[in-house]
Amino acid sequence: MIYRVSHLTRYAYQRPVSQCHNRAHLLPRDTPRQRCLDSRIEVRPTPASAAERRDYFGNRMYLFAVEAPHRELEVRVVSRVEVDEGGDAPALDFGVTCAEAQRQVREERVDEHLLAREFLLDSPMIRASAKLRDYAAPSFADERPLLAAVRELTGRIFRDFAYDPDFTSIATPLEEVFDNRRGVCQDFAHLAIGCLRALGFAARYLSGYVETQPAPGQVRLVGADASHAWFAVYVPGDGWIDFDPTNDNMPGARHITTAWGRDYSDVTPLRGVIFDGGEAPEMTVGVDVERLPG
Repeated sequence: MIYRVSHLTRYAYQRPVSQCHNRAHLLPRDTPRQRCLDSRIEVRPTPASAAERRDYFGNRMYLFAVEAPHRELEVRVVSRVEVDEGGDAPALDFGVTCAEAQRQVREERVDEHLLAREFLLDSPMIRASAKLRDYAAPSFADERPLLAAVRELTGRIFRDFAYDPDFTSIATPLEEVFDNRRGVCQDFAHLAIGCLRALGFAARYLSGYVETQPAPGQVRLVGADASHAWFAVYVPGDGWIDFDPTNDNMPGARHITTAWGRDYSDVTPLRGVIFDGGEAPEMTVGVDVERLPG
């Protein structure tokens, strides 16, 4: 399937900004199941300099600087992404067990395991804790297949936590999300990652989009017309496997990946430094994910 993804971000400032320097993670990356066919990025006012780079995790990163005074900044990205429709879903009740996965990643000097180890560590927005460990532990018996355990945790988060876009902001601590049992897709991804790391499993954060037009007879997915977030767990022998706790599923052809990292702070869609501009700017974001005719 081929999608056209349009993402518009606009900042309106109280006072003129003399210049700004920005970093955007808005260009979809290639993965084993998706290919970015083309992308177009437009910035207004026109940047004095702009360049695409790869970040530490291999994500596409767009760096730009606007040096002319401005009261508004607008960043529009339009991409066409091809996503594989099928492929066999992993067998959840087979494969490496929880205890064996922990042992292999901890002890074996295999390149893939060594690279995954950094995703065992705390990151700027996710700290493993006894509270998260105790919440997740009932799903992770030593001899249970790891994938089955993670799938159960995904469903528990979906049932135990309410989707509430008015409760949290980017700055809301994970502990507050856990205690109040509510949040949004970013929070639920962070929650699952924190649970897994607390138990000794490597997990990473993914940002992107989800197609929101439901198939006939199916319900509309949460996260319509907005950026989306989910997580992946590292499974020795199988690699990274994605799970979406916001929608209680395993991402497939309807999920489009932009970037991945340790948590949201690694892949913030747009961040930077401005000179002046007054108090917090007014920000509006518009996202459209459209399936193109095949």
